[in-house]
Amino acid sequence: MKRKGLIVLAAAAMLTVGASSLDAWAAEGWAQAGSTWVYYDSSGGKVSNTWKKGADNLWRYLNSNGEMAVNTWVENTYYMDSNGILVTDKWMKFKDSGSSDYKWYYFGSSGKAIMDNWSKIDNKWYYFDSNGEMQTGWILDDMYYTGADGVMKTGWQKLYPPDSNDEGRVTPGDTDDGKNWYYFSENGKKYVPKDFSGDYGTYKIDGTAYCFDDRGALQTGWKKVGVDNAEYEIQNYKYYNTNGKLQEGWFSTEPPHDISGYEESVEWFYFSSTGIPKAGPKEGEASTSNLVKIKDKTYLFNELGVPVYGLQKIRIGSSSEYTAFYFGDKKTSSMQKGKVKVTEGDGNDSTYYFSDSGRGYTGVKDGYLYYMGKLQCADEGNKYEPISIPTGSTRTTYVVSTSGKVSKSTTVKSADGVKYKTGSNGTLLKVDEENPSGNEGKEPSEPAWK
Repeated sequence: MKRKGLIVLAAAAMLTVGASSLDAWAAEGWAQAGSTWVYYDSSGGKVSNTWKKGADNLWRYLNSNGEMAVNTWVENTYYMDSNGILVTDKWMKFKDSGSSDYKWYYFGSSGKAIMDNWSKIDNKWYYFDSNGEMQTGWILDDMYYTGADGVMKTGWQKLYPPDSNDEGRVTPGDTDDGKNWYYFSENGKKYVPKDFSGDYGTYKIDGTAYCFDDRGALQTGWKKVGVDNAEYEIQNYKYYNTNGKLQEGWFSTEPPHDISGYEESVEWFYFSSTGIPKAGPKEGEASTSNLVKIKDKTYLFNELGVPVYGLQKIRIGSSSEYTAFYFGDKKTSSMQKGKVKVTEGDGNDSTYYFSDSGRGYTGVKDGYLYYMGKLQCADEGNKYEPISIPTGSTRTTYVVSTSGKVSKSTTVKSADGVKYKTGSNGTLLKVDEENPSGNEGKEPSEPAWK
């Protein structure tokens, strides 16, 4: 009881110093009335609904009954503590009406609760609604996010989507927690693409390109972002890894689900430094200008963005002339050179020779005759046979065996007894000791395309 008396005396001192010696009915000032305090004006009237300072120079409030307000809101803006002192520069929490939850408020240096605004407190940003309640989670049209402690988030944050009905719900076997990555700038504002040329927008953060949907959620996998002047549908897509970063270079993955025509469930793609997949014309429609050199290898990509393989018919530049190129098997899918065994479009295996440029060789190479890269052989039943090879605007006729070997500086006889005399380069000079009429050689065997 003695302790309590000391506290009361101390409170009285804070309120009445400088006025205690004055007559209560003649002097303006504070006076104790039972368990509370009142304030009398100079005429002796008890004031109400007004602010007054105590001897400690701190503000108090007299309510409508003229009593000092304690533990209560004033004007829905200020709060008086248990000693009746105006709360300033302080956090306060109050139980939410109708629930067991507590709400946090902050009262500034003037004593006003921060309302409907941002406030920087201890170097951290908080947002308070129109009632002064500190906000958490998604706020302001879902453009900002504050944590459970109310602090505004910046940078990368993995969060449940706004208005999610599944927060925290994970069922057995789930590999996704239902959260998305979002990016918030230094001022706390979420990044949301402004312009869409496809279904999504892209944005560079610290020099790395990322993809976001219209709500600012980071996207991964194939995304149709739209590319200016894209020649092929696949080039409207880019691929974003599980960390959200734009894929560059070679990558093996499932093709986009809404583009059909792929041979395999998983294919190889090559992405430029801007993430655009390499692509080219349909097989059979490409030209040498569509060849792509990557490091030390040369590739040809089809309209689906996949490197082609096998025997390919390719035009020479912009001309109508064409020849064969070979890109190995599916696993290889790069341009081959030299002498190779090729499975043609009809399923048969043939010997081919490709120059250093990858073109199918036409002419004599190492004693054998080739046309568009394909080895030219006499029919099995003929033993030897003249074959007329187009060389520019003219034709040159060579005599070859069933193995494709060119007969040079000799006379050979076919199975039918026809004698063919050849020059030093294997070209036909005489047929049965007569000059050739020009119609002796058969047409060369063109590659069997896919």
